[in-house]
Amino acid sequence: MPQPHTSIDAYIATFPADVQEKLQALRSAVRSAAPDTTESISYGIPTYKLKKAVVIYFAGWKQHLAVYPALAGDEALQRELAPYRESKGSLHFPLDQPLPLDLIQRAVKARLDEINAAAR
Repeated sequence: MPQPHTSIDAYIATFPADVQEKLQALRSAVRSAAPDTTESISYGIPTYKLKKAVVIYFAGWKQHLAVYPALAGDEALQRELAPYRESKGSLHFPLDQPLPLDLIQRAVKARLDEINAAAR
């Protein structure tokens, strides 16, 4: 059985160089949108939390990068995310296409708004 990753850097290092670049870009976009989150590995994949609430998980796969949970937001944001919604719980970004980093950042910020509203 493979050993679990101990850090996000270790996780990303297991992928080919071109996928590593995309994973690092995704990581940077999340950190930029949610600078107060903590990074960790949970369920074997990169995880970002605000206090105890999960903001986002992401993972690399053979054909795509996945973001969990599928991020929410207002109706306009949901329409923009729709092409990437693979299931109710995930967004898939094909490796052969540019990552929509601005869209991901807006979705992460919407998730932070949800978390902060629930904490009030």
